[in-house]
Amino acid sequence: MYYLIYFIVKALSYIPFWALYILSDIMYYPLYYVIRYRRKIVRKNLTESFPEKSHEEIVAIEKKFYRYFMDMILESSKMASISPAEIRKRMKFVNVDKTNKLLDEGKSLAFFMGHYCNWEWMTSVGLWINDDVVCAQVYHKLINKQFDKIIKQMRERMGNTCVEMRHTARFIANMTAENRTCMVALIADQSPKRKQIKHYVKFLNHTVPVLVGPEKITKHFNYMPIFVNARRVKRGYYECEFSLLHDNPAALPDYELSDIYFEHLEAEIKRQPECYLWTHNRFKYAQN
Repeated sequence: MYYLIYFIVKALSYIPFWALYILSDIMYYPLYYVIRYRRKIVRKNLTESFPEKSHEEIVAIEKKFYRYFMDMILESSKMASISPAEIRKRMKFVNVDKTNKLLDEGKSLAFFMGHYCNWEWMTSVGLWINDDVVCAQVYHKLINKQFDKIIKQMRERMGNTCVEMRHTARFIANMTAENRTCMVALIADQSPKRKQIKHYVKFLNHTVPVLVGPEKITKHFNYMPIFVNARRVKRGYYECEFSLLHDNPAALPDYELSDIYFEHLEAEIKRQPECYLWTHNRFKYAQN
């Protein structure tokens, strides 16, 4: 099964982009109109998140999302074979000099990301970071071991190290003990399990529980929190800009860094709502 999945992903990765998007356009119709993949969840999430929008506007965003969702799935497969030069053209980090300056000063960075734009392509950030810096991405291990192995291989092609979520603190502690400058990417908008809920934030017209692990790790190890502000320039092309969330996170009260992050994320989503991952039941533990 592993070899079959790997063969399919690899085969898709060698399809030229123009053909990939024709395939995406074709696959959109059965996905949206026939399979109706998570349509109820997507409609509910959009309607509750944007109560000011009309039904027609919600449906328009919904259709744009499914078109983009299909694009992103196929684009992600390209990570199995795309060259560093090609991915640098398609996923640009426009003000990386500022983050490299912090790294040159010996400051390690925590990149706060969301399920927005093509986060799989963002694993190419290591191509833009100083060579002596350890680049890592925290990820949630998939239940399917074969698929997890494939995804991990793709994410590490551009020099990243994948760190399983439960090993994050240990990994960073080791980097600190070895006096290594490190950049750790954290997808920080995931929902915690009910027993792990410690803090709620206002986010997209909901009061939702959030993971506080990224904030705790950032403050404990004195990492500089950087928000990755992404946008889709056109089909197959993205730009990311780095914003410092706070210059002294250790001085912030508990959970304020999480609040700041979600303010940035919400503003980003409202700019291009179709580029957010609406298929996830993100508001299942919301208080309203």
